[in-house]
Amino acid sequence: MLNRGFGGSQIAEVNYFAGRIVLPYRSRAVVLYAGDNDLSAPWSKSPARIFADFQQFVQIVHSQLPGTWIYYVSMKPLRFGDWEKFQTINRMIGDYIRTQVRVLFIDIRPAMLDAQGHPRRELFRMDGLHMNAAGYALWTSIIKPILLSRFGPASP
Repeated sequence: MLNRGFGGSQIAEVNYFAGRIVLPYRSRAVVLYAGDNDLSAPWSKSPARIFADFQQFVQIVHSQLPGTWIYYVSMKPLRFGDWEKFQTINRMIGDYIRTQVRVLFIDIRPAMLDAQGHPRRELFRMDGLHMNAAGYALWTSIIKPILLSRFGPASP
């Protein structure tokens, strides 16, 4: 596994740098978590723009690496902001992914919500935005089995 993520990124920036951070590695799978920052002020893009950027990401990867699997991790629930936009984008991307080959949607939202449908505070740092170790451990417990089911354990 190779982490090529960079903090504060927007999907359009991932697209811009894909030639350096995704394509050269010719990976069997790419796990993408992006989109939250696209909604942040001051640039706050529309759901349609974020969706188009995601479609472009799929096109970039599959035009060069048609056999690579793309896993999109849904936007996480936040304590503040416009959750309706987050849900709209997740739905748009999820619907699109169902029409694609070798692209899967990993919905982490249900595991991050409490019984009342609010973000589980114990998964976030004090800012309510960034995850803490417990949040990342939860994500690992969701994402790792999905990848292992397709690719098996990593070779030594």
